[in-house]
Amino acid sequence: MPERKVVIVTGAGSGIGESTAVFFAREGYKVIAAEIDESRGENVVKKIRKEGGEALFIPTDVRDEENINNLINSIVQTWGKINVLINNAGVSRFKSLYELSLAEWDDIININLRGYFLCARAAAKAMAGNGGGTIINIASTRAFMSEPNAEAYAASKGGIIALTHALAASLSPDNITVNSISPGWIETKNYEGLSPMEHSQHFSNRVGKPEDIARACLFLANGENSFINGTNLTIDGGMTKKMIYI
Repeated sequence: MPERKVVIVTGAGSGIGESTAVFFAREGYKVIAAEIDESRGENVVKKIRKEGGEALFIPTDVRDEENINNLINSIVQTWGKINVLINNAGVSRFKSLYELSLAEWDDIININLRGYFLCARAAAKAMAGNGGGTIINIASTRAFMSEPNAEAYAASKGGIIALTHALAASLSPDNITVNSISPGWIETKNYEGLSPMEHSQHFSNRVGKPEDIARACLFLANGENSFINGTNLTIDGGMTKKMIYI
């Protein structure tokens, strides 16, 4: 039986991160739930273990370089390797640009963008010493389209896409592929409460679910798909391509 691969999922305590962690565990991966909220991180690990999977929760603040380095070192010491990193931890604050403080701007950029860079750099060092690996960055369709009061969030997500192809260029000699996924409208809370009109804004005639993104992560993590490199995969049910007249 082949040795299980190891995946890190940041922001694994809820939404896309939680779904992705569970999906990878079901596919036989050893999962590290890197999450700042201890209760949520522990809950997703309990869920995985209840299904017979193998998982660890490691409290992680992606804003803190030392914290990230300790995360990577701990994983290597425990399981000997890292095969996949899924950068998913992120925050959003939709606030008028006239009222958004510099501290709030910096916090969004530090979590959503700088944190991705720090995690990728630390994980890549471990991957390079073990024959390579895969990094998947969760961006957003808000990198390409906007509504009011989303400057910091949009800037961070646009930066993730640029960071992705830059990392792919730098890490290709180490056999590390780097791609991003831009989810569209992914409902993580009250899916049944959505209206038919909300679903109809998509070619797929439905709003997305976290598992739609989790399956895409599994696809990109498959080594047989390594020719996909440095690119962004938009998964939005066609919403950004659909012309809507009111």
